[in-house]
Amino acid sequence: MNAAEFENIAMAIGIPLLIGFMLFIIYDLGKRSNAGKWGMFVLFFALGLGMLGFIVKTVLVEFMDL
Repeated sequence: MNAAEFENIAMAIGIPLLIGFMLFIIYDLGKRSNAGKWGMFVLFFALGLGMLGFIVKTVLVEFMDL
C-alpha cells in the first residue's frame, strides 16, 4: 500500500467519523443549553450548512472528474 492509497482510505473513514462527531457536538450543545425544538433546528441548520457545503463540493468534484 502506497501513500496515496492510504490517504484515500483514511479520508473515506475519517471524514464521515468527523462529521458524525460534529453532529454529536451540535446535539450536545443544544441539549446542554436547553434549546428546545426550534433552537435545535436552528443549531443543526446553521452549523450543518458548513458540513453540507463540504459534502456537496466533494460530490461535485467527483462528478466533474468523470
